[in-house]
Amino acid sequence: MSFLSASAQQPIVVGAMKNVMWKGELEGLIQMDSLSRKGIYGMGPVEFLKGELIIWDGTVFQSSVVNAEKMNVSQATAVRAPFFAYDYVKEWKEVKLPDDIKNLKGLESFLDKTFSNSQFPFFFKVEGLIDSANIHIVNLPNGKVVRSPDDAHQGQINYPIKNRNVSVLGFFSRNHKAIFTHHDTFIHTHLITKERDMMGHLEEIYFSTGRVRLTVAFNLR
Repeated sequence: MSFLSASAQQPIVVGAMKNVMWKGELEGLIQMDSLSRKGIYGMGPVEFLKGELIIWDGTVFQSSVVNAEKMNVSQATAVRAPFFAYDYVKEWKEVKLPDDIKNLKGLESFLDKTFSNSQFPFFFKVEGLIDSANIHIVNLPNGKVVRSPDDAHQGQINYPIKNRNVSVLGFFSRNHKAIFTHHDTFIHTHLITKERDMMGHLEEIYFSTGRVRLTVAFNLR
């Protein structure tokens, strides 16, 4: 896929995951109202690890924990993130998924192989009807000190999703481990349902390729 090589401008990454997880730098570094315009896509956690954020074509959605079974998803711009990645995307190009790609790890391997000649980070989307997924929302209790990933995940709640139409926003990079992706992966993904009633950091997903569509950011710059 050669269209990525024409993209001179890269997605913007603010802050670093490792500073939050290991140094406890929980305060927000970027406010969402500065990104709330059409064409912007992005994601990250809410400051002080009190929820998750996704920007979908300029609309900011924030999720927070209500209890172990219920979450709250709302539009919000007066909210900040301690680390965040975003990009202005002019166009998305469809990439055909092979039939044997059915989960998040398979998707990561496919992207790594398909775009092996590109060193640029990029955003991608997966949209359609999925079989199942597992998402989480960070929910750090007040006053907790964070000095490790285990500390940062205190209070985190996981939510299962089954047979829903969803939109997944993903960030792919070989150069952002511990900055915007975890140390063992090239991707960071958030999921939001079509009805906008569930949203969070995507842990795992299962799908049939005939029912979802993969697109990759294509920016003529």
